[in-house]
Amino acid sequence: QVELVESGGGSVQSGGSLRLSCATSGVADDRYAVGWFRQVPGKEREGVAAIDPDGGTSYAESVKGRFSISQDNAKTTLDLQMNALKPEDTATYYCAADKSAGRYLLISPPDTLDAWGQGTLVTVSS
Repeated sequence: QVELVESGGGSVQSGGSLRLSCATSGVADDRYAVGWFRQVPGKEREGVAAIDPDGGTSYAESVKGRFSISQDNAKTTLDLQMNALKPEDTATYYCAADKSAGRYLLISPPDTLDAWGQGTLVTVSS
């Protein structure tokens, strides 16, 4: 059974940095894609960054060059380093995992993914 628990959200001023972490269990032995999504009230959940089962990374255009996703070798922690934050990055960030998504986690319909964390709020003030 896959379990995902996020931490590290908070408030920061525009231009600042935050690091989110997701404690992951149950994804190490299978070919899970893992990643981060975000959602603001009234909008659809959108993919932010992902790591595919072969270790390749992908990013939403809006965060390329600012955000960096990483996973430890034991596949027990998934981090998202967020730099040069903008007010439009304000959202609840969710960790996700799916066994079938492969390289396409970011564009997979959120309601089809296998597992989600509870979310952590990031607020960026101008």
